[in-house]
Amino acid sequence: MITQDAFPVEDWFVRETRLDRALLGSAESIFALSNGHLGLRGNLDEGEPHGLPGTYLNGFYEERPLPYAEAGYGYPELGQTVVNVTNGKLVRLLVDDEPFDVRYGQLLAHERVLDLRAGTLTRTADWISPAGRRVRIRSRRLVSFVQRAVAAVEFTVEPVDGPARLTLQSELVANEPMPQRDDDPRVSAALDSPLVSLEHSSSQHGATLMHRTRRSGLGMAVAMHNDVEAPGRVEVETTTGEDWARTTAVSELEPGQQLRLVKHLGYGWSALRSQPALRDQVAGAISGARFTGFEGLLREQREYLDEFWRAADVLVEGDPEIQQAVRFALFHVLQAGARAEQRGIPAKGLTGPGYDGHIFWDTEAYVLPVLTYTAPEAAADALRWRWTTLDRARRRAGELGLRGAAFPWRTIAGDESSGYWPAGTAAFHVNADIAAAVERYRVVTGDASLEADGGGEVLVETARLWMSLGHHDARGRWHLTGVTGPDEYSALVDDNVFTNLAAAHNLVAAAEAVTRHPDLARATGADLEEAATWRDAARDVHVPYDDDLRVHPQDSQFTSHPEWDFAAHPDYPLLLNAPYVELYRRQVVKQADAEFAVFWFGQRFTAQEKARIVDYYEPRTVRDSSLSAAVQAVVTAEVGHLELAHDYAYEAASVDLRDLHRNTGDGLHIASLAGTWIALVNGFGGLRECDGALSFDPALPQGLTRLRFSVRWHGAAVHVDVRHDRVEYQLADDAAGEVVLRHAGEELTLRPGGAATRRLQPRKPLLATPRQPPGRAPVHRGQGH
Repeated sequence: MITQDAFPVEDWFVRETRLDRALLGSAESIFALSNGHLGLRGNLDEGEPHGLPGTYLNGFYEERPLPYAEAGYGYPELGQTVVNVTNGKLVRLLVDDEPFDVRYGQLLAHERVLDLRAGTLTRTADWISPAGRRVRIRSRRLVSFVQRAVAAVEFTVEPVDGPARLTLQSELVANEPMPQRDDDPRVSAALDSPLVSLEHSSSQHGATLMHRTRRSGLGMAVAMHNDVEAPGRVEVETTTGEDWARTTAVSELEPGQQLRLVKHLGYGWSALRSQPALRDQVAGAISGARFTGFEGLLREQREYLDEFWRAADVLVEGDPEIQQAVRFALFHVLQAGARAEQRGIPAKGLTGPGYDGHIFWDTEAYVLPVLTYTAPEAAADALRWRWTTLDRARRRAGELGLRGAAFPWRTIAGDESSGYWPAGTAAFHVNADIAAAVERYRVVTGDASLEADGGGEVLVETARLWMSLGHHDARGRWHLTGVTGPDEYSALVDDNVFTNLAAAHNLVAAAEAVTRHPDLARATGADLEEAATWRDAARDVHVPYDDDLRVHPQDSQFTSHPEWDFAAHPDYPLLLNAPYVELYRRQVVKQADAEFAVFWFGQRFTAQEKARIVDYYEPRTVRDSSLSAAVQAVVTAEVGHLELAHDYAYEAASVDLRDLHRNTGDGLHIASLAGTWIALVNGFGGLRECDGALSFDPALPQGLTRLRFSVRWHGAAVHVDVRHDRVEYQLADDAAGEVVLRHAGEELTLRPGGAATRRLQPRKPLLATPRQPPGRAPVHRGQGH
């Protein structure tokens, strides 16, 4: 676990107080900068040492064959893997003739600071070279939220104890050697020099490199321009090769004098545009950045984030670690999607190559709910990207012998990239998750344009998928068989409760969309008769219930399976220590599944049923996925186990800042970061959308004294301030009209600038606090000390 002495707890900063080379990989992910289009891992300016170098463009990938011991009909043939594109972060320093390298000489001080309000990464270092020459170094780095294609680096160095010849080498490097990180040699082969040079050019102060991928045929360009300042004489020159470009600046300075370099970077890629068009695109980006200037870019960045935090900030009193973590989480969730602009949001954002850079159901189930309430334009863009892949989803459904559209379990460009059929193809709930995100956007924002621009078509085609998967039995009940729910330790099951309820929600949403939009009905051929069959299936959906245990089984057979022998399998994660054939036939849960159904479809369960679901599944849920803790926080809070929920919230918040899963070096867990907000706002704030209305039912654990947050509802900011004994709801002064919300079932009307306060009663659980599997109690808050 990363401890607080390495990364202290501060409200608005993540600060690394010393350079610990054992934590390089994790720090590179934590300090990554992105805007949803371009991502830079937080590598040291000089590039070495590193955990994993990384520069990423959203949607830019290479193809590779998927391995199968035995082929089968409908198996996806090609995988997609994110490419580490041309590295523009590099600024190397030579002091006299010795390179600045933290592994040599003496590092007197070293600090890096991620400023969550400024959107910058700052580094300072005080170093003595092996020859005894001391210098002070400072760099600032940003990826612009305002100018989508632009990143910039400011690098200054000054001698301390005597004159020194200082040489800065500002570089672009393509096809960087990468550490082998995957047991599958096909991945390493695909990523071994994946970029083919198209052209390279230079001027005195900058250069442009253009490449394309070998197999997927995607083209990319990167340009840099370097402005150099120093008192006295400075020599500047630029040279290039196919995979590199270098601007070198040399100056001789006295103590206290500074050599300053400002590096502007422009990135672009396309599957369609010509080389000249791409070249012009990045040249234009550089021109715009230079016109703005580095200080101007900093101002734009701060103004953009000021606007975001005004409506999105979450104030937590009583738990400083969660306070830091939720702001860190919101910052990275914003970075993952802010300027994706009709690209998907990968599970790792653009912070690392984990999961091959793939997009999963995590995006719609965890990330987009947060963005819908805090940055709705970004949520809409991500959903419009799903619509652009609809033809691929239709084709995939046809390959599976189904109607409608089958969206992929994991993908970059929209094609299924999972070779593991049970957890991939059979996890059809991804389609309902996407539909739920489309419907949530409409309900929360009041904006019908997404539905008209393709969201409605997504609802129709996913509804058709469910109708071709489901069937009515002789008793009139509608079933879904042979599916995999959120719990990947149960595969190819019948009537998974979450999937059935999610499908029913999808079917109703599609029917209502067709009714609202006659144009949609005509364009898709979905008449009212077809919509009526969707409503019938949703009405008749079977939700299994075990009368003997008085609990909903996760699927129709789950509670009849043998129990898992925890004593015989003490090591986690279970998927690396036990065969799947055993996991599939036992009562053991990888991640919240039935509890997820309670969270999303709570109106379908009574308070007693919710309490029994928590009581039954908590001892069987091992949380071998970072997706689980946030959902468990929400549901345990709802049924009154507030202290347990606080621990789950802390675990969700700490996954990356404390590297709980020992894999933060591969990239951040963007869904778990979003889950921090979900645990606090949906959990302790009690936020739900109920029958199209904004609803709250808050309660705080003893460890929190105050929770204040804001959500956007139909374009207006609603501020919620929760304390142990009361809650205040306030509508922003600039709201266009009144907002009707529910507090614990009571309807309240807020007018612009108006507020309403309600008293809170202690929340008492119906059942005793449940236990967890051996060794799997949530990480208790404060263990990062």
